[in-house]
Amino acid sequence: MALMSHTEPIPMRKNATYLKLLSAQVVSLIGTGISTLTLALLAWDIAGEEASAVLGIAFALKMIAYVGLAPVFGAIAHKLPRKPAMITLDLVRVGFIMFLPFVSETWQIYVLVYCINACSAGFTPLYQSTLPAVLPDENQYLRALSFSRLAYNLEQIISPLLTASLLVVLGFRQ
Repeated sequence: MALMSHTEPIPMRKNATYLKLLSAQVVSLIGTGISTLTLALLAWDIAGEEASAVLGIAFALKMIAYVGLAPVFGAIAHKLPRKPAMITLDLVRVGFIMFLPFVSETWQIYVLVYCINACSAGFTPLYQSTLPAVLPDENQYLRALSFSRLAYNLEQIISPLLTASLLVVLGFRQ
């Protein structure tokens, strides 16, 4: 009777590829959260009393980007080189964020909100389609999905704290 070799999967905490991928997701989420809060403050600065209407439109555009583009990215994710695509989407998003100091009109806020969130809408399905390749073990994959969800939830706490800290240190216009 021949012995079947059974290789144990690399523990998640030692899987460098997974740890880089999770780190990329966390950085991406925090960047999106900070940019969303910053755009909200910018809307208040530019629109004043009308800021709630501007934010309503901006957040509607955010959802339109996600709902409209995430399925498209999901459908083509398997055809894209995932790592370069995720890096490119994050770098493009950073490029859009660099325009924040130059925004002076509400329409510019709308364009930035849509473009930044279009990049986020692309990152998420690429990330999710990469997980099974990095973690072929079903138990690890399920744990990774849990960690991913935890990252989304923690971002809701961490981004406002980081934004507030940056505002204290730098001020709004910096």
